[in-house]
Amino acid sequence: MAISSSSSSSLTRFVTAPYQKYRILSFGNNINFNKNNKLCINASSSSSAAKKSIKELTLDSKVEVLLDSVKWDDKGLAVAIAQNVDTGAILMQGFANREALATTISSRKATFFSRSRSSLWTKGETSNNFINVHDVFLDCDRDSIIYLGKPDGPTCHTGSETCYYSSVNDFLEHSKVEDSSLALTTLYSLESTISQRKAEIEADDSEKPSWTRRLLLDKKLLCSKIREEADELCRTLEENEDQSRSASEMADVLYHAMVLLALKNVKAEEVLEVLRLRFTKSGIEEKNSRK
Repeated sequence: MAISSSSSSSLTRFVTAPYQKYRILSFGNNINFNKNNKLCINASSSSSAAKKSIKELTLDSKVEVLLDSVKWDDKGLAVAIAQNVDTGAILMQGFANREALATTISSRKATFFSRSRSSLWTKGETSNNFINVHDVFLDCDRDSIIYLGKPDGPTCHTGSETCYYSSVNDFLEHSKVEDSSLALTTLYSLESTISQRKAEIEADDSEKPSWTRRLLLDKKLLCSKIREEADELCRTLEENEDQSRSASEMADVLYHAMVLLALKNVKAEEVLEVLRLRFTKSGIEEKNSRK
């Protein structure tokens, strides 16, 4: 990029290749074009505002290229799915157009296009239960979108955590749909079962024999089992046992640890969030910060 000592008035024009598709709006006298119609920055424009303008221009250009790559349908729409970044739960499904996707990228709030109202809407704009987007993914055919994010509260208008709580298996087996049957992955199905056992104890609803019940009622037993299972997991490495043995011992560690979390009223989602927030930090730095 050339450096020009000349000045110019505010710009509102199209830039030549590679910027010819993207519009520059009022960047002031810090930015102009040289005689070859190339984008230039004035020699005196070392200000952070000028640098920010160029950075924003480049980002906007990349967003436009991305939007062009999506295979919008004949109505200019694509399916947009919101997914919880920590639990993996599918929160909701809607549709997005170019503007909705661009708004999501810039605002980091899941934004959709309402077909009934023919307008954009941001999830949470009335309920304040926003979905804070951490990343956006396109599928291999580039005709559907995932907003990977963290919800501020229940996603469904019914107050449910997600819009997916109607199990087909429940319907086929019992001829009814259980409204409380959320679409849970293996980890969260386990957490749900442990929570049910804890609720039964608190309500004194069941005397059915249960290992989970025993652990919930005996903290010393629980802690001894966590230590025991952790040691057995370590032995699979020290004694070079096969992979299936390591997986089995890890399952035992995870199960017993989740019983402890239930007693402490800590959700697995909270643990996974802690791990996610550590991704960009050195493990050594993180440990030192605890001292």
